[in-house]
Amino acid sequence: MLQRILAFYCVALTIPFVSRAQIQPIGQWRDHLPYQQVTGVTYTTDKVWAVTPYSLFSLDPSNNSIERWSKINGLTETGISAIAAEPNGQRVVIAYNNSNIDVLVDNRAININALKNASTAGDKSIQSVFIHQQLAYLATGFGIVAINLDKYEIKDTYIIGSVGSAIKVNAITSDGTFLYAATQEGIKKAPLSGVNLADFRNWQLISGSNGLPVGQVQSLASVQNKVLAVKNDSLWLQSGNSWGLFYRDGWTIKNCTVSNNSILLTETNNNMARIVVLTATGSFDRAITDAQLIRSPRQAIIFQNEFYIADTLTGLSNFTGTAFNRLSPDAPLSIATGSMQFLHNTLWVAAGGVSANWEPLNNKNGVFQFSNNTWGYFNGSRFPALDTLTDLVSVAIDPTNESVWTGSFGGGLANIKSDNSITIFKQNSVIKPAYFNLSSYRVSGLCFDAENNLWVANYGGDDPVHVKKADGTWRSFIIPYAMVEQAVSQIVVDDNNQKWMVLPKANGLVCFNHGQSIDNPGDDQWKLYHTGKGNGNLPDNNVLCIAKDKNNFIWAGTSRGIGVIQCPQQVFTNQGCDAVLPIVQQDNFAGYLFRDEQVQAIVVDGADRKWVGTQNGVWLISADAEKTIYRFTESNSPLLSNDVKQIAIDGKTGEVFFATAKGICSFRSTATETTETHNEALVFPNPVPPGYTGTIAIRGVAHNAIVKITELNGRLVYQTRALGSQAIWNGKDYKGRTISSGIYLVLTSDETHQQKLVTKIVFIQK
Repeated sequence: MLQRILAFYCVALTIPFVSRAQIQPIGQWRDHLPYQQVTGVTYTTDKVWAVTPYSLFSLDPSNNSIERWSKINGLTETGISAIAAEPNGQRVVIAYNNSNIDVLVDNRAININALKNASTAGDKSIQSVFIHQQLAYLATGFGIVAINLDKYEIKDTYIIGSVGSAIKVNAITSDGTFLYAATQEGIKKAPLSGVNLADFRNWQLISGSNGLPVGQVQSLASVQNKVLAVKNDSLWLQSGNSWGLFYRDGWTIKNCTVSNNSILLTETNNNMARIVVLTATGSFDRAITDAQLIRSPRQAIIFQNEFYIADTLTGLSNFTGTAFNRLSPDAPLSIATGSMQFLHNTLWVAAGGVSANWEPLNNKNGVFQFSNNTWGYFNGSRFPALDTLTDLVSVAIDPTNESVWTGSFGGGLANIKSDNSITIFKQNSVIKPAYFNLSSYRVSGLCFDAENNLWVANYGGDDPVHVKKADGTWRSFIIPYAMVEQAVSQIVVDDNNQKWMVLPKANGLVCFNHGQSIDNPGDDQWKLYHTGKGNGNLPDNNVLCIAKDKNNFIWAGTSRGIGVIQCPQQVFTNQGCDAVLPIVQQDNFAGYLFRDEQVQAIVVDGADRKWVGTQNGVWLISADAEKTIYRFTESNSPLLSNDVKQIAIDGKTGEVFFATAKGICSFRSTATETTETHNEALVFPNPVPPGYTGTIAIRGVAHNAIVKITELNGRLVYQTRALGSQAIWNGKDYKGRTISSGIYLVLTSDETHQQKLVTKIVFIQK
């Protein structure tokens, strides 16, 4: 025994420490939101804040550090309509599309949800925010809402339309004496010190008098206690009680902001765009242009004597006076709801989409790549060959050369090689147009089989299934059933080399076996799955997704739950193979799996557990489908939206990516795929820092291995079984006690009961 202990000790001394700080801890979320579409910019005393339609980020110019702000790190919602920063202060007011409000202060968000939850009739959308002293004034679709920023509560509501009716307010400002509101009826003003601004009679309509034209005003600002109004691409200035035309140059004015006592106009003119800088007296100072970074500007500010420009196409940029810098964080170009696939730790995402009725959306965002924590993209703006391939909805990676195959719902099939050369399959190819729209070539599903044949779903084609064989030749197949629109989409290949294909438009699910040879149609077999015993027993004919688990079971997600085909090897025998409807335990009640849920995505992890995406959030269910392990929703987690469209898993790390209606986010889960060797075993965090209470992961062990944690003398501290090739541990011994500082060994036993020392863990306690 002593010799064995000494042997362990000596081996332990030869094992190198492994610590990789960039690895995401288990249980942690991160967002992958588009940060290039910047719609507004403002600043506090030490930071610049940029807002996007989805979230926001801050920039500290002192060290050029960028921090993302989203649901992942404390914001309440996804989808921002307006923000404003406290003048010469630290607080940032964030207004969301659903009328919820956050006040960001001291790196935490304080939520004010009274307007969101109010039963007020009419349009509660927030158009803009103006802060004066301790009050934030919200310009809404029905009037003005005043928030007390010291108490973090709604102070008052002003309904200021004629005869006290609700009226849309576009913007609010002040000259220090009066509050001004740009409404559909024109500009109205009321004394800041007025005792009852909720009474519409205390608001004076000033448009149509004293030189200011009648009608709606788009935005307001103030300079040196004078009010500026943008109306019909002209800038008007108040001087005393009179108004005069201040600036007009024939360009379209998108925004007017006063910053550092200068007036900054963002302007466009056909395909041109610029920032015009005026002095407080109206003199022209300069025009800022850049063909690459100023393409669709929305707002500009001056901070620490430098210009910061928000652009909906190029993100946030900085102009020093002589040079431009792009400042947006790395991110995908847009949200993405097409298919997702991992290969060798690289995620590929089709960014296009179709409507619920399988109609094109004319999305040109292309296909995205996520590798080494960096996003890249392929679309028509970078590669003109892809310009006609709208709505890229399907993607498959060739395992032999890692080239990307992507299908357009209208533009055909594309193959992108590692040298970025692109081949398009459309006219004069095997890909055929939809029989009901001869200009639309719809490739809706792609999948490689074990023999490296590429299977292609050609939605609407006369022969809607094709295969590109490994030798480069093509074959086409007609599905021998009457189908609405010849609708075919997702394809999955089972362990018997059978192809399972989703048939949208409530056509069901079909299984295809090409027999001994793809080239011999004489032994082809087809089986159609519908509802009803003997017909396939699906929960519903509207199949939305399918997946194959590690037992070779086929999981079919439908508009009314999940059916599982547990005997695919018997599909074409006399016995047949109907789907079964599993019963899952949840909240002390058992019921059919996701009955009446619209199941939009199913993915299997390394422990054979199933991640299920619906319109009401995402579930993780056990391998046997008998219990729920996780359920994530917008309200109980950082999940960006309950509408989960697609799911993909990085098998090496266990990170699960969710493509939702509001963007992509990911969660570091506990299961990884099987590894062939223990040589890549990795523990993180390692060393375990003082006070750490999270989960410790041991990645890279044998599949479902027994994992033991021991002291250096061999005494057992804890034992568990790996989920796939990753074991997790809470840092406590088998009696639930926190362990002491020191070095601990990690031993594993595989299915052959061979015990092996794979690594060590260092604990540092206070």
